[in-house]
Amino acid sequence: MVAIAVVAVIAACALVIAQDQPKVGFKDTPMLPGGKWHVHDGDRPMPPVITPGTCSTQEEPGRPPSDAFVLFDGTDLSHWHGRRGRSAPWKMDGGALVIVPGAGEISSVEQFGDCQLHLEFAAPVPPRGRDQDRGNSGVMFFGRYEIQVLDSFQNFTYADGQAAAIYGQYPPLVNACRPPGQWQTYDIIFNDRNES
Repeated sequence: MVAIAVVAVIAACALVIAQDQPKVGFKDTPMLPGGKWHVHDGDRPMPPVITPGTCSTQEEPGRPPSDAFVLFDGTDLSHWHGRRGRSAPWKMDGGALVIVPGAGEISSVEQFGDCQLHLEFAAPVPPRGRDQDRGNSGVMFFGRYEIQVLDSFQNFTYADGQAAAIYGQYPPLVNACRPPGQWQTYDIIFNDRNES
């Protein structure tokens, strides 16, 4: 009896909330391709509301949006592993993830398909080496597409090997690298077109 009363109260509250919302949209408009929704359909589900992220500065990191899956928050490597599932062999230093020379790559524990990746990085100071031997790393998708992370600031190398290139395939549109030690940002939108 109590459960029914609670359900009735919840239903009554939902009805009041629904009545408070103005009716929006139209049903007398053309159907969109796929035949499920009209143009400007008021019954189409609304996107979720999130808290937007904030931008990082050279002095402090920004905050991710509330719906982001954070792979590294500056405190641990729990979302990363090394080769064959071993512990990630990189180190943390001052809230940053630092490559250990010769340790090899690390991969995210979680697997992703279509995604948007926000990455912040800084090349070593002082710079050492030249060409591909200077602050070289990358972000791999499906073991096939590498977004090049390289210190390309005043560092001559081949076009499809510069920072922001799809390595070995497409050069970046511009060389926008900051000097070594300054934080830089990539926002990568990856779409897996091999839907099988």
